[in-house]
Order: sequence, then structure tokens, then C-alpha cells
Amino acid sequence: MSSIRLAIVGLGKIARDQHLQAIAANDGIELVAVASRNARLDGVHCFTDIDALLASGVEIDAVSLCTPPQGRFEQARAALLAGKHVMLEKPPGATIAEVFALDRLASQQGVSLFATWHSREAAAVEPARKLLAERKVKSVHVEWKEDVRHWHPGQDWIWEPGGLGVFDPGINALSIVTRIMPESFHLTASDLSFPANRAAPIAADLEFRSASGIALTAAFDWRQTGPQTWDIRVETEEGPVVLTHGGSRLFVDGDAQIVEEDREYRNLYKHFVSLVNGGQSDTDFSPLVHVADAFMLGRRHVVETFED
Repeated sequence: MSSIRLAIVGLGKIARDQHLQAIAANDGIELVAVASRNARLDGVHCFTDIDALLASGVEIDAVSLCTPPQGRFEQARAALLAGKHVMLEKPPGATIAEVFALDRLASQQGVSLFATWHSREAAAVEPARKLLAERKVKSVHVEWKEDVRHWHPGQDWIWEPGGLGVFDPGINALSIVTRIMPESFHLTASDLSFPANRAAPIAADLEFRSASGIALTAAFDWRQTGPQTWDIRVETEEGPVVLTHGGSRLFVDGDAQIVEEDREYRNLYKHFVSLVNGGQSDTDFSPLVHVADAFMLGRRHVVETFED
């Protein structure tokens, strides 16, 4: 098949850090255009927004949306109505209703929609999923703590309604847990810490329970300096299963099983190519549903102000 002609919308930090290299590393897809308010890229067609891109006549087959979730619905809708396949950076949208609306529209238009969860592509995730399917899970604890000043410098949108705050990284953990758990689970308690001057939480403590009674807990915090923590510890009757470093490393019964470099975004684009060529979509919104539940059940605690 001919190569998929792709446009990136939103040439910000995540696009430059991850998407550009991942596209270049994959066969079957090529970057031909970008649409960004304040950035340009040599060697491709450049536009200030998606409307100008779609009206330009430049031939593209697909759009990768790397913009903040607020306002992304209209961008995705415009691309789908124009008959373009769409890849959504995580989180896929600012609300539950809008992402399900996009899913329906993609189906009506006969194009592919891919709601990406890059952490699911970490090396240890699929091996852990297969292992846990054969074990008796007793409990799960997630510790996802990092320094927001390092990972999101100057990104004010992330503190606004729809930006998710600490759930922007926390949803990565939830995307892994929803993938590896052998049964579904639901939220039972949520404590959210909001800086006095921000509209989104800087920390969250969550409690979940599965249908069979398995307890799951999660602690998210954006105030950690020094070494960063991205760990998921699963206690099973047969022994502990631990994913560390965001899911790239796996320890089973205390022994290291997998230690691998980051290939998450390369794998995402490989999967996107297969979806487009196969006429399929991949739209699992369950991690976003859990985040929405955390806000619905959340007890609000006001903490010290935060300045970037």
C-alpha cells in the first residue's frame, strides 16, 4: 500500500519530543504537513490551524492531534468530516461525551479513529497482562509521582478545566492498569488536592474495587523532585508482579524479567498504520472514564499555591 500522508496539528513539546521521531522511524507513513499557531517545520507544508490545512488542497490522508484536550473536539470533528483518519494524543478529549461523539462520527464517515495510550506500549505491559491472566490477583497499588516543573514547564493549559492537572500523567498509569487487570474495576473514593490558585489538582489519592472485591489504590503527585516514581505493584497469591519506570521494566517474584528502552510512540504509529490499512478504529476510553469518576467522587482539599 502507498504511504499514509500525515499532518500533525499542534507542534508543541510532545510532538517534538516524541511524534516526529516516531513517524520518521515507521514505514508506511510520512509527515507532509503541520498546523500550529506558533511553530513551523522545515520541509513540510505549514499552516496556522487545521481549518487552513484542510482548505489548502494539500493532500493528506490522516491527522495526528497533539494539541491540548480543550478545544480538540472541533479539530477532530473537522478532520473526520473531511474524511481523514484521526489519531488522538492522550487524553483523547476534555469530556466523556465528546470522545464518544467522535467515535460515532468516525464510524459514520468510514475512517479510522485511534485514541492512543502511549504507556500501554511500554515493554512490560503485555507480558504483565498475560502473566496476571494466569495468577490470582490479591491487590494493586499504583505510585505515580513526578515533577511537573520538569515535564510541563510553562504549560498553563494543564491547570485549567479540561487540562486534568495531575491526571495528565496519572491517566498513563490508569491506561496500564485497565490493560493488565484480568477483570474490570470501579472507583469508590477520591481525594483531590488543588493548589489555592489553580483549577486542576496537583495530587490525587484514589481507591478502586473490582467486581470480585480486589482492592486497587493509586497515589498521584506532581510535587516530587529528584528521582521520579512510576510504579505499579500487583500482589498475587503466587508472588509480586511489579512494573516500574512507567511500564518499561518488569519484576516477577523479585527477579528482573524485562528492562527495555522506550519504544512507545514508535509502536503507536505502527499500530495506527495497521488500523488505517485495515479500516479499523481503536477507541478504548476506559482510562478517561476513571478520571471523570475521580472528579465526580472527589473530596476537594485546598493546598498551598503553585507557581511554575
